[in-house]
Amino acid sequence: MSPALSEKLDDRSEKVIATLLPEVQPYARALVLKAAAARITIKVISGLRTYEEQNDLYAQGRTKPGKIVTNARGGYSNHNFGIAFDIGVFQGSKYLDESPKYKAVGAMGTDLGLEWGGNWKSIQDEPHFQLRPTWAAGSSESDMLAELRSRKDSGQAVYV
Repeated sequence: MSPALSEKLDDRSEKVIATLLPEVQPYARALVLKAAAARITIKVISGLRTYEEQNDLYAQGRTKPGKIVTNARGGYSNHNFGIAFDIGVFQGSKYLDESPKYKAVGAMGTDLGLEWGGNWKSIQDEPHFQLRPTWAAGSSESDMLAELRSRKDSGQAVYV
C-alpha cells in the first residue's frame, strides 16, 4: 500500500489521526481519500483513547445515560493502543449516524487491509476500523488484546 502521506485532510481528521500509531496513520488518510474519490465525505472522529476514556464510554448505557456503544472496558479496546479509529459519514456538515454509505466505506477499508467493525459478530460497529499488527496474524482478538496490554505495560512498542 502506498497511501498519500502528504495530502492534507480536514482539521478534525488530522487532529485525530495524529493520535494513532505512525503505522496506522497512512491507512486512515487513505480511507478518507478513497471515500472522497467515491463522493462519500467521511472524517476520522475518534482515535487513541486512554483506559479512563474507554471506561467512560463503556459506562454509557449501563451506569450513565445514553445508548450502549461499546462492549470494551479500558484495556480491551484497540483504541487504547492507537491501532483503531472511528469514522463519521457526513452530508455537507451534517453527521449521519446511520447510512448505507458506512457499508461502502467498510468495503473500501477492507480493500486497504484494515479490519472493519461492520464485519464483527457480537456488536456491529460500522464506523470502526483497525490495523492488526503483523505479529498478531492468526491470533484471536482476546489473545491480541492481552499481548497489547502486556506490551504497553512493559513499555514495549505495541505494533512492531
